Amino acid sequence: MKFKIQIVAVSDDGQEDCREITSLERQELQPETFGLTLAESKAILKDLQTIIIERQATDFLTASQQCPDCGRRRNLKGYHPLSMRTVFGKLSVRSPRLYHCDCRPHSTRTFSPLAERLPEHTTPELLFLETKWAALVSYGLTVKLLEDVLPMDESLTAFTVRQHVFKAAERMENALGEEKVSFIESCQRDRNSLPIPDGPLAVGIDGGFIRAPRKEGNFEVIVGKSILSFRREQKVDEPTSKCLAFVQTFDTKPKRRLFELLKSQGMQENQQIVFLSDGGEDVRSLPLYLSPEAEHLLDWFHVVRHEGC
Repeated sequence: MKFKIQIVAVSDDGQEDCREITSLERQELQPETFGLTLAESKAILKDLQTIIIERQATDFLTASQQCPDCGRRRNLKGYHPLSMRTVFGKLSVRSPRLYHCDCRPHSTRTFSPLAERLPEHTTPELLFLETKWAALVSYGLTVKLLEDVLPMDESLTAFTVRQHVFKAAERMENALGEEKVSFIESCQRDRNSLPIPDGPLAVGIDGGFIRAPRKEGNFEVIVGKSILSFRREQKVDEPTSKCLAFVQTFDTKPKRRLFELLKSQGMQENQQIVFLSDGGEDVRSLPLYLSPEAEHLLDWFHVVRHEGC
């Protein structure tokens, strides 16, 4: 038996362009020939990705050749290859460099429309996978995992994954709002007009010291977990708990970080929140003035410990 896999691209005006990706042959049914193999699926996905990207880039560049201000065709200076890492392989696209139209002034004489539209050379989905798995296992194991399941013709390196993770972390830090002493900005009248919130939030916060390498001494890490008891409109794809962690002496926005974590769980200013800690100064001052309905309690372990004393 023979299978042909084709892709049909349909333009906005209804014209169809059919291209064959590959063909597969299957003879007698065996466990190892049942369905697609991982190698076959990788090759199919890589070819499919190549065709789609080529078509997308061609349509985009065709529209970019005309000046949006006067409609005249821009002159071509030359071409250069533009590399993109995707979850289905690393691809190189022929990217033109165009002269700006002289109908209005520009800061540069030429520009690359494709490079401006794709400033990152790695797709967000691949960055997400790298960051997700690098947060769970080492950079080296992350590389091995992605190479096992994704059609990568060029091997990733642990250093590349590390760079991508650091850039993603830096981007998230830059997007984080400014630090505040108090995040309570409403009065009781405003809070009374808010809709009924979801179930109470229970937040456990604790700290611990970790011995640093070499001679830097110890440093304190603050960790926490926020659990939402229930949602009035249940959404299966949303988790009921979230975690955070940061280095106490390094982080400059600890209160903002905790506030944004609670906001991501739908926290409202009329929502009941219980903070549990060991009573230490650092972990007790962190959640102060985050919510007007907050309650601060000593966790059971330390309650019993203090009673024993």
